[in-house]
Amino acid sequence: EILQPFGFTVNEMSNPESLSSELNSRLKNWEDNQQRKVTVEGEINGLISRIENINVLIRTLGSTLKTKSPEVSAYRRELYELENQRSVRYGLKDPDVEERRLQTLIFTAEKSEREASDHKNKVSQELDGLKNRIKELKTSTSVRKIELEIDELTFLASLQSAGFDDETIFTGCSLSRERREELGRQATSLDLKQADIITRKRDRERQLVTESAKKLTEIPLVELTEQQQTAGNSLLFIRENIGAIRQKLADNIIARKNLGETMLLIEAQKTELKRWDLLYNLIGSADGKKYRNFAQGLTFEIMVAHANVQLMKLTDRYLLTRDKDQPLDLNVIDNYQAGEVRSTKNLSGGESFIVSLALALGLSKMASKKVRVDSLFLDEGFGSLDEDTLETALETLANLRQDGKLIGVISHVSALKERITTKILVHKSSGGKSTITGPGCSQGN
Repeated sequence: EILQPFGFTVNEMSNPESLSSELNSRLKNWEDNQQRKVTVEGEINGLISRIENINVLIRTLGSTLKTKSPEVSAYRRELYELENQRSVRYGLKDPDVEERRLQTLIFTAEKSEREASDHKNKVSQELDGLKNRIKELKTSTSVRKIELEIDELTFLASLQSAGFDDETIFTGCSLSRERREELGRQATSLDLKQADIITRKRDRERQLVTESAKKLTEIPLVELTEQQQTAGNSLLFIRENIGAIRQKLADNIIARKNLGETMLLIEAQKTELKRWDLLYNLIGSADGKKYRNFAQGLTFEIMVAHANVQLMKLTDRYLLTRDKDQPLDLNVIDNYQAGEVRSTKNLSGGESFIVSLALALGLSKMASKKVRVDSLFLDEGFGSLDEDTLETALETLANLRQDGKLIGVISHVSALKERITTKILVHKSSGGKSTITGPGCSQGN
């Protein structure tokens, strides 16, 4: 009777074990449902609390909305007026495109103005030089005119003393320039021949006196002839020996040539051995550090080459080079000090900034085909640069920007504010907060 309300029939009650199992199963399901009921009730209470909070928030936002609606309407009317003004002034032009175009025109105009100014200074210097030259020539002409008049009077006096009435008669009696030059050459040649003949004559006379004073021998001519014959035979023997020695020298030259070829082969093998020995030393370390440093050194060498290309655009004083003792460290070559190699630790703040900028630009050039470095942010460092170096650095960054790169500069230098048109300004506020203004910034702390 107790079990009948639970849906059990009399036949099912005849099997107590099955009945007990079914009842235990139902009991477990009931306990599980009770636990779920407690959990769901907790969730329901949480949802009710959230709903109440949301309702409070909705009422608050509704009140705020009623307060802000007039302001929004005013802003919309102002926006509409600004859009109409912009449409009248600029039409459908893209502001970013127009800004880039105007910046390009400004940059081109400034560059043209600098070039025109340089050309003007150069022309002014040339004009001052020409004026000074004209003044010098006028002075020189006046002096030469006086000298010419004096020389002309002296010449006329010399003509009269030589028996010529005027310059025409003197010119008619004078030889032509070609004839005078020919006679001069003949006179010079004859003087040289005479001097040579006199010198040889004196040499022969001194030689005759010397040989006569020697009185080398009292031997009769027959004995001298025999001695000459003997000396001739000895000379022939010596010449034969000379021929044999020359043959040996020729053989020696051939042997040395063959030896030289063999030495070249040996040197080639030594060179190949050095390559393999170097590779063995690089790979042979237990931790792989040598080979890793070698591979990193190759990449480092490429980066230094790219950095030097950028550095030459910034300054002609320094070049970067790898340290001989520490291949992954950097040194600089100072061209203003006869190519002296210096440590980068000895550079000033401005010089360190220039070198760091060149390294950053060189590193951006090393990006792979799949990875492109389109942004570059520079934090401070411009305050330590002189005016010329600052101008060069800004021109280099401007060229990079024309290549499509985004250049961001963080600085307190006032000169940069005049050169950079697109900028975000940070204004201090009370309570340790700041406000930023600029393109893309509505309001922020």
